[in-house]
Amino acid sequence: MLPTVAIIDGAGANIASLCFALERLGGEAVLTTDADTIRRASHVILPGVGAGRTAMINLKEAGLDRLIPALTQPVLGICLGMQLLFEASEEDEACCLGIITGTARRFQAAPGMPVPHMGWNQIRIMKDIPLLDGIPAESYCYFVHSYALPQGGSTVATAHYGWDFSAVAQQRNFLGAQFHPERSGETGARILGNFLTRY
Repeated sequence: MLPTVAIIDGAGANIASLCFALERLGGEAVLTTDADTIRRASHVILPGVGAGRTAMINLKEAGLDRLIPALTQPVLGICLGMQLLFEASEEDEACCLGIITGTARRFQAAPGMPVPHMGWNQIRIMKDIPLLDGIPAESYCYFVHSYALPQGGSTVATAHYGWDFSAVAQQRNFLGAQFHPERSGETGARILGNFLTRY
């Protein structure tokens, strides 16, 4: 049976690229805010680009701020979607979903280090989990973000941009990728494939 993937709408994202990436891997993806559709899906993805507070307002208006923490199937937060899984963000002092402990912090611009952090960066894998099966320890992934989560108990892989931040996190059935796997070439395709087949 093909995995059915509910992509949660409302956080703003590069949805077309994500849908194409999932379809190439054999997943059936639907963009939705319908609670029943999300509950029935075998896998759920929470993407996001933009501001945390605006994304949370959209999720609350759809009643998804209560639904998402209660989901029991595999859930993958991408970029802002990963940050939304945590407690809060310094961006506009946004209160997030509170599934994972931590607060997203803004990068400090410095010579040679503009904000947002944009482009390819290496990840350092710290824990073996199915999501990263077959991924070399210092693979490159594509990032676009101004805020990131410090390392914590949920951190699975890190990347460095002025300071070490969480590039991949996991708490129970909730996974997060700060980078965009749908834009990260073969490495990203493998990660999305692992999400669909290993969970």
